[in-house]
Amino acid sequence: MQIKCIPVGYLQANCYIVIKNNKAIIIDPGDEPDKIEQNLKNLEIVGILLTHNHFDHTGALSYFEEKYHLKANHKIEGFNYQVINTPGHTKDSKTFYFPEDKMMFTGDFLFKGTIGRMDLEGGSTIDMQKSLEKIFSYDDAILLYPGHGESTSLGNEKPRFSHYL
Repeated sequence: MQIKCIPVGYLQANCYIVIKNNKAIIIDPGDEPDKIEQNLKNLEIVGILLTHNHFDHTGALSYFEEKYHLKANHKIEGFNYQVINTPGHTKDSKTFYFPEDKMMFTGDFLFKGTIGRMDLEGGSTIDMQKSLEKIFSYDDAILLYPGHGESTSLGNEKPRFSHYL
């Protein structure tokens, strides 16, 4: 699989394009649909995934749903992924795990070097702790693609948050 990361909007939220056999999934179309579209040429768009419902991750959602006649977070054929509920940053936070490729899209739940804010509506330190415990049970080699900033690996992040476990 190929991954394209497109930082969008004034908060520079990461929109990801996940490509396999000329088919693509858009993850977190937060803003700047034209910028995202430039990375979709010659691809069949088969799905949209949202890690959570904050505006910086959903700003261009309606544009892509209407253009491609898709609904966010509906099962996508041809891609093997699991949906892991990871509340903490928000009640609806989800992580998308692609086991064959050992990668997770974590949204604002888990970043390189930090975790998501829990002081916004729907945030919870108790939920965050449970979600971290769940995610940290996975293989250290898994690559993490967060909602903002650089990618990292699960193995790099586990030691930083051992006080939560």
